[in-house]
Amino acid sequence: MRILFTSTGGSGHFHPLVPFIDACAERGDEVLVVAPPKLEATLAARDQPYRIGGEPPAAEFEAVFTRAMNASPDEGRRIVNTEFFGRLCTAALLPAVEEVCREWRPDLVLREPCEYAGAVVAGRLGIPHAQVAISAAEIEEFALGVVAPVLAPYGERIVEQLWAAPYMTRFPASLDPSPFAVTRRFRDPVEPAPAALPDWWNGSDDPLVYLTLGTEAGGMHDAAAAYRATLDVVRELPVRVLLTAGRTTDVSAFGPLPPNVHMERWVPQADVLGNASVVLCHGGSGTTFGALAAGVPLVIVPFFADQPANARLVTTAGAGLSVTPTGGPPDGRAVLGAEDIPRIRSAVETVLGDPAYRTAAERLAAETRALPTAAELLDVLLLDTLTAVPAPGALDRP
Repeated sequence: MRILFTSTGGSGHFHPLVPFIDACAERGDEVLVVAPPKLEATLAARDQPYRIGGEPPAAEFEAVFTRAMNASPDEGRRIVNTEFFGRLCTAALLPAVEEVCREWRPDLVLREPCEYAGAVVAGRLGIPHAQVAISAAEIEEFALGVVAPVLAPYGERIVEQLWAAPYMTRFPASLDPSPFAVTRRFRDPVEPAPAALPDWWNGSDDPLVYLTLGTEAGGMHDAAAAYRATLDVVRELPVRVLLTAGRTTDVSAFGPLPPNVHMERWVPQADVLGNASVVLCHGGSGTTFGALAAGVPLVIVPFFADQPANARLVTTAGAGLSVTPTGGPPDGRAVLGAEDIPRIRSAVETVLGDPAYRTAAERLAAETRALPTAAELLDVLLLDTLTAVPAPGALDRP
């Protein structure tokens, strides 16, 4: 079979597709990936062929994200979903996706939920399509609801088709109920046992706190302040801390690191989580899912996008605590301030001291391990898509 994968430019958006790309390649399917220039280095390091499409103009990208970061959390989510993903990204990637589909004739389009050009073209040409979740289902539900008017010019049934398309997610059902009619859950392939971390702490055996604000935080306007505040959280705690700052973050703005903190740009997540006692993070879906799949409890400090919802799911499940930043202007934008530091420190101490949080996280990890892999799900997925997608020609309108 020929299977086309489509993604927007964030590594966190592309990563959930990787188990399916690998599974398709392993079983001998022809695979092609279409993505914006931001993913070219990632795609070039892999074995599968790819096609680079367009991306939104930098000035428009900056304008949208400036509006979003200065809005309340809910309004910021709406702006990003409608203006960036729905309008700018769809228009930029659509020509490349349409050209590939007409020339290459894929049997299936598999996309991440924020990439809509794949669904638009698949609907026009009658190609089955499905989506692999990035975030919790309530986030994907919200996004689809607000983006519907923006997608309407591409065809009157586009939103109907998006709801009908099979929905694959790595989040376990007890954590993340799904409103999508056809929902399939999967797990990542079993990885080798986590490697021991280097002795960056001079023989200390204190509990390990994994501190990360995700792959995109370094580009945010107040990133340095957020990192400095979280370093103050762990400065006086009797713990070892591994901080991963990402490859694009200006680490010179952090100031001197506390003696118990070691910083790396990037460390294999499986190795860190295999040694961590707690994860202190922003609540991005990749970090949150990775921690829970490894049975590690979290302390989440959510700022924007899907992070508040992920924090709520984790706390409801008893697998961690959430501390919403209280700083910032009256519009509700979350900014980490000095008054938040003792609250976050207390949450870390509580999760480290109460084994119930680890027990809840390990329960979710066991539920995840019982799911099929992406490879095991492929045949079911192909049957799902044949019954979920309306007949060809439904979206002929430009």
